[in-house]
Amino acid sequence: MSITANDPNRKTWLDIPGDTDFPIQNIPFGVFLTRDDVITIGTRIGDYAIDLGALHQLGYFEGIPLTDDIFLQDTLNDFISDGKKTWRLVRNRIADIFDANNSKLKDNQDHRNTVLFTLDEIEMQMPVQVGDYTDFYSSKEHATNIGTMFRDPDNALLPNWLHIPVGYHGRSSSIIPSGIPVHRPQGQTKPADSDTPVFGPSQRVDFELEMAFITTDANHLGEPIPVDEAEDYIFGMVLFNDWSARDIQKWEYVPLGPFLAKNFASSISPWIVTMDALEPFRTASPKPEKELLPYLKYSGDKSFDINLEVFLQPEGGEEQSLSKSNFKYLYWNMSQQLAHHTVNGCPVNSGDMMASGTISGSSEDSFGSMLELTWSGSKPIKLKDGSERKFIEDNDTVIMRGYCQNGNSRIGFGEVRSKLLPVYKPKKK
Repeated sequence: MSITANDPNRKTWLDIPGDTDFPIQNIPFGVFLTRDDVITIGTRIGDYAIDLGALHQLGYFEGIPLTDDIFLQDTLNDFISDGKKTWRLVRNRIADIFDANNSKLKDNQDHRNTVLFTLDEIEMQMPVQVGDYTDFYSSKEHATNIGTMFRDPDNALLPNWLHIPVGYHGRSSSIIPSGIPVHRPQGQTKPADSDTPVFGPSQRVDFELEMAFITTDANHLGEPIPVDEAEDYIFGMVLFNDWSARDIQKWEYVPLGPFLAKNFASSISPWIVTMDALEPFRTASPKPEKELLPYLKYSGDKSFDINLEVFLQPEGGEEQSLSKSNFKYLYWNMSQQLAHHTVNGCPVNSGDMMASGTISGSSEDSFGSMLELTWSGSKPIKLKDGSERKFIEDNDTVIMRGYCQNGNSRIGFGEVRSKLLPVYKPKKK
């Protein structure tokens, strides 16, 4: 089945900005609260949110096998479970409905009033209920930087890194959508001049520039997913800020890896951009430096050219760009990650989220964390207001944006925006 929604010549009858992240060729999926306090599944074109539940009830998806309530739920999990064929049918139909040459909805003012919302009339929600969350460690540049800082510069990568997509199972309960603030975490740290740890607020709160993909029901217990079939089970992608407390992490991560340093929050962009929408921006991954085991060898291009940028905005101040990176820098791609994740028979379900790990490039201005950008605090960043940052301070807002662009079209993810608040203090009773 062809992806007709991707036609670069298609125009919409909606009035949208020319440089929008959400042209009619995008058609992402999300969940939002409407002006009538109704939660619905929707999509976005330009600066309009579109109520897919209402669109379905009005008969615009006739001929597509959908349950009556598929878009009337508070998560996308069931829709994602319907599989790739259904996702493509729905996305193609939405493109047809809003095509400049289709007047059915355009000329029906009552239906338009029911279906269309401006962005100030909605409140974005978590798009999926995340059952399981995995965080990979797939940027060679990032892993090398971390190994150089904390271990031996001559042996920065651990022996397994070039052979497997390293990852760990994290928690899902504190994954939150853009706009929800995060409190500075507390935990144990060990001062350099002490043999024993102390308890208190983290002094090294950091962002991590990542992306995450969301899966559908993919396999049964014991059944691996072949690397060249992995993309069939990936619904789409979001921007992902994996907050990190570096001082807590340094003390706790040996021998089992991050724990409290990571599980206090991860923030995501609320619109899931589908793999179909990203198809025109497919590109090659870096070439393997070691011979791969057969289950990790793939054919074709499995990465995507996605421009990424991180901004910091101090309280009452201006945004300032900190880093420009690209998803295509990742050494291990999503297909390899999912194939490795399931090669032992681990089952994957609808709504599972798998993050890329910090995405750093080879130049200093492309590093994906404050830890790297300031080289563990030794090179503070000067902001426009004259202040300096080694790590993220209270009331700073971290913003991440991402988009793809070629000669024909631009597809974006919008942004994930999160403010760091001081340590949580219980309200007095």
